[in-house]
Amino acid sequence: MKRRIANLMGIMAAAAVIAVTVPHSRASAEECLPAIKERGVLVSANGLMGLKPFAWKNEQTGQYEGFEPELLAEIAKRIGVPKWDYAITDWTTMIPGLKAGRWDIILSGMSVTQERIQGGGINYSNPYFMLYDTVIVLKDSPYKTVEDLKDKTVASTLGTMDSINAHKLKDDGVVAEVMDFNTFGEPFQALRNGQVAAVVLDQATYQAQEEEMSDVRVIGTPLPYIAKAEWADAEKTASYILGGTAVGVRQECTDLVDAINKALADMDADGTRKAILEKYGAWDDNQAVLMK
Repeated sequence: MKRRIANLMGIMAAAAVIAVTVPHSRASAEECLPAIKERGVLVSANGLMGLKPFAWKNEQTGQYEGFEPELLAEIAKRIGVPKWDYAITDWTTMIPGLKAGRWDIILSGMSVTQERIQGGGINYSNPYFMLYDTVIVLKDSPYKTVEDLKDKTVASTLGTMDSINAHKLKDDGVVAEVMDFNTFGEPFQALRNGQVAAVVLDQATYQAQEEEMSDVRVIGTPLPYIAKAEWADAEKTASYILGGTAVGVRQECTDLVDAINKALADMDADGTRKAILEKYGAWDDNQAVLMK
């Protein structure tokens, strides 16, 4: 079995360069989980480190915090892997890196979509968290409704479902332009700098920014995630509710997907998933049902 060494530099200033050895086998689905167990560590890509309440590093303790590290630790334990770790990377590299065998899974706020399954060529577990969009403006801005943004530019993050919603607003004539950025923090920098009038991003990201930026507020009502036009029919027949974030896994690793799904089901049955989300203020009624 081939082994590759991935030296990944963190995208946040606090992140250090980390080296991870991840066996990558395309020969047999049955080899995926046993190889991870033999290595003793489950490695997940992370493209949003530093974003509360998802995942961040406590510089005083050196430990990762957030609901995703806790979910990842719980999943690792329940599938029989004693340790887990993050490979900190850019958002846009997570799927290519997964397919190249640089990490075992993606547990990093990534919504499951048919485009990513069929077009991106990876598989997903059942969802563990539901995302929906909010439109965020500066508190002292004159905007009261989304309709007030008709001649304005909004910001979002490249490659996300939030960006799809932002571009749908443009296509519908609700906003004038969309600026897409590579990270989740950059849209808010653009908002503060006056480059954009609003940010279209998920509710959990807003929760984090609300804590750290007292000068922002939400306008309008929540925006459910929508499918791209070319994938709309495929999404109608999918078993998950669009907007659910799930664990990305290489297509050949069916045993790993099955094990993760069982862990998630058990966590729902015993209340662990709800307890973790509640701890970080991320639980709401939308989190109760993630499958159709």
